[in-house]
Amino acid sequence: MPVDQVVDETGATQWQRSPGGLVTALHPVLASHQGTWVGWAGGTGEAPEPFELDGIKLHPVPLSDSELERYYEGQSNATIWPLYHDAVEQPQFRRSWREAYRVVNARFADAASDVAAEGATVWIQDYQLQLVPAMLRERRPDLRIGFFLHIPFPPIELFMQMPLRAEVLRGLLGAELVGFQQKLAAQNFVRLSRHLLGLRYEGNTIDVNGRKVKAGAFPISIDVAEIERLAATDAVQARAKQIRAELGDPEKIILGVDRLDYTKGIELRLKAYRELLADGKLEAPGTVMVQVATPSRERIGHYQNLRIRVEREVGRINGEYGLVGQPAVHYLHQSYSRTELVALYCAADVMMVTPFRDGMNLVAKEYVAARTGAGGGALVLSEFAGAASELRQAFLCNPHDLDGVKDALLRAVNVDRTEANRRMRIMQRHLRAHDVSRWARTFLSELGVPAEETP
Repeated sequence: MPVDQVVDETGATQWQRSPGGLVTALHPVLASHQGTWVGWAGGTGEAPEPFELDGIKLHPVPLSDSELERYYEGQSNATIWPLYHDAVEQPQFRRSWREAYRVVNARFADAASDVAAEGATVWIQDYQLQLVPAMLRERRPDLRIGFFLHIPFPPIELFMQMPLRAEVLRGLLGAELVGFQQKLAAQNFVRLSRHLLGLRYEGNTIDVNGRKVKAGAFPISIDVAEIERLAATDAVQARAKQIRAELGDPEKIILGVDRLDYTKGIELRLKAYRELLADGKLEAPGTVMVQVATPSRERIGHYQNLRIRVEREVGRINGEYGLVGQPAVHYLHQSYSRTELVALYCAADVMMVTPFRDGMNLVAKEYVAARTGAGGGALVLSEFAGAASELRQAFLCNPHDLDGVKDALLRAVNVDRTEANRRMRIMQRHLRAHDVSRWARTFLSELGVPAEETP
């Protein structure tokens, strides 16, 4: 859901709108058309009654404890997530997880069917709901249905490993438009339709029993104006200076901000930093690293093991290169507000975004947008993040090549300010022209929603 449950000063519980690009993009179109957001409200057990907030109708869908474990942590995040991210970790396949996935997807389809007006547009979001388009079309053939996948879509060879493969593909083909972050993902999908189901296609349009299904690339973005506004506030600028002071006023600050996820390449970036310290090409405390690792999916074994490995590497670096009161790596395993993150972006000289695979990676875009007033700054970016196809002036690297990552980091640390400013200005111009509102507008227009109805 696009809301969070909070406790106010009186101790009463209430809902408030969540931050985030997807909510920002879709709020105007939903509010202007009395639209409804169908989603999980968090927690288990009975869902809250439908309610309205900021002009949007909200329709919560419940999950039980068992469904949270099997549908969400299991099929969604221990099967589909690793498979779609190039099997960086081995996907796990369990029949009970697949059945829970079917049950929950059907529940979402029922909810959408119940609340959608005759001929309405329904936009389904992400990998947890890939069966919903076909289920919803069966229930409500009058609807206009779109689907957008926020994560990568794998090549045929990987997708074919999934026991639920034909059902997932048919589920997605229930939409009229299936959107992906990158052109290659859309091509993978189209070719898979031919390979697995024998469907004919022309370009990126698939023939499904006489019904046309389009696939396309719609790279998601951020609310650029909001990040720029926040970065320019006196409070954020003052906090950025305070952060540098708290870190001992180093010459260079290297920043990483990620969910603690095995796809993000956190271990690799720490090793690259450690080896540069060992080589004498970087020195602490003149150069320090700050790694924010937001807690994520902590009940899943892959994530528990990753945390152990990352914290072991942080301890090794600080043990070998830190001083009393001056660690070489400041590791923060906690969540931060949007304001604090933007202050960190403003304080950091180098941002490292090194996923092994990522649909887009909005942190890279946020860092670039936040540097508008500060000037300078350098982005080290994995070639396998979707953002790399847009942010070509970043210091691109192959995250599987440790020496290549070290080289990109060293070039970013040592770039002169004039060159850094030039690179940032080009990327900032691109982001202003391709913000999250344009993303939503472009997708809905391709889906056939009239221009006056798009944000």
